[in-house]
Amino acid sequence: METPVSVAVELIGEKVRLRGSARDLPPLTADYFPPLGDGQGYSGLELLLLSLAACSATAVLPMLRSMRKTVAGLKVSASGVRRTVHPTSFERIDIEFVLASPDADAADLRKAVALAEGSICPVWAMLKGSVEIVPALKVVPG
Repeated sequence: METPVSVAVELIGEKVRLRGSARDLPPLTADYFPPLGDGQGYSGLELLLLSLAACSATAVLPMLRSMRKTVAGLKVSASGVRRTVHPTSFERIDIEFVLASPDADAADLRKAVALAEGSICPVWAMLKGSVEIVPALKVVPG
């Protein structure tokens, strides 16, 4: 069964700054760097990295909790290495998961991330065929 997802962007001003929205959530601003834009919002690639980080986090968290692990905190950071020729898309994305937990270990986090990558996170699934995604995992006491 198809589940539609939709967003909209609208031009603000005279350059390329856009106001974006989804559902009834607060809008966000997208822009590009000077001279094309004014750098007053997220770039498209930053939004893509945010999407990957958020999607993978929302996949990993329920997995850890289903393993009956305590999650005191989770931080997911992503950074991309861009190609030097146009289109300057990512050729590699590094994604780091830092889990704060008193009872989870690296093996638990590795299992949850593998499940997120393999079958849970749709953003990861769409990206992994066209860009190398390299996860790094860290567990700290929570």
